[in-house]
Amino acid sequence: MKKVPVRVDGRDLILTNLDKVLYPEVGFTKAEVIDYYTRVAPVLLPHLRGRPLTVKRYPNGVTGPFFFEKNAPEHTPGWIRTVNLPAPGSTKNRESIDFAVVDDLPTLVFYANLAALELHVPQWRVGDDGRALPPDTLVFDLDPGAPATIVECCRVALVLRELLDEEGLTALPKTSGSKGLQLYAGWDCREEPSAYAKRLAQLLEKRHPREIVSVMAKAARPGKVFIDWSQNNPAKTTVAPYSLRAREQPTVSTPLLWEEVEHCERPQELVFTAQDALDRVEKHGDLFRRA
Repeated sequence: MKKVPVRVDGRDLILTNLDKVLYPEVGFTKAEVIDYYTRVAPVLLPHLRGRPLTVKRYPNGVTGPFFFEKNAPEHTPGWIRTVNLPAPGSTKNRESIDFAVVDDLPTLVFYANLAALELHVPQWRVGDDGRALPPDTLVFDLDPGAPATIVECCRVALVLRELLDEEGLTALPKTSGSKGLQLYAGWDCREEPSAYAKRLAQLLEKRHPREIVSVMAKAARPGKVFIDWSQNNPAKTTVAPYSLRAREQPTVSTPLLWEEVEHCERPQELVFTAQDALDRVEKHGDLFRRA
């Protein structure tokens, strides 16, 4: 195993297997994954900071086995911030988990070197004392049931945006980096977020029964867009803005302009790779930055 020592913002790291191809279809290597996360860090880190991290690791690339990892690895450097939080329903019967918190570039590079391609975070942060704070984000995950695509998700997003606007909430759109779309809004804790999101999803299903479904049952979803409100459960996570996805190509969960949502006619229009995402940041800055 070839090891390369590097110093990142004052922290010493050892990078390994930089030439390993993690996206075989396009020859995208671990070095390129690390490079992407390093370059996108200025806009990515604000969305990770303070949020307990869950990753999907692909040590042998996107065509090989993967695993979710919540607990910080045993070899995690001491300078990486960790927080110990309760873990109800843990598959490993743990009462609590030591989550890493990606507050800085060295931590981000550490995880990129672990082939942690996908970065997932909850809709809440932890305080300086490591305790969970109230949720600050509301999320709706729009998932198309074939033959529906992200084009249909865009139509539903526009209806959902209007409803959220009526509720006094400003929605921001991003691709999931896979096949769907996600809307985020700042959350003021007016009520329990999952119950609130479910109520809105059910309301839109009632208004648009041919296009929208609010239940998870796959039998109800062909040709419709499932508004997944359950991502607001404190125990759940959603892929972070600017995170890579483990698809055939290194696609990215990419913030969008509303104009792009309004005018989308083909799914390919909203597929963005790592380089596309970087180009968009250079042109638009962080479209997910809240005013």
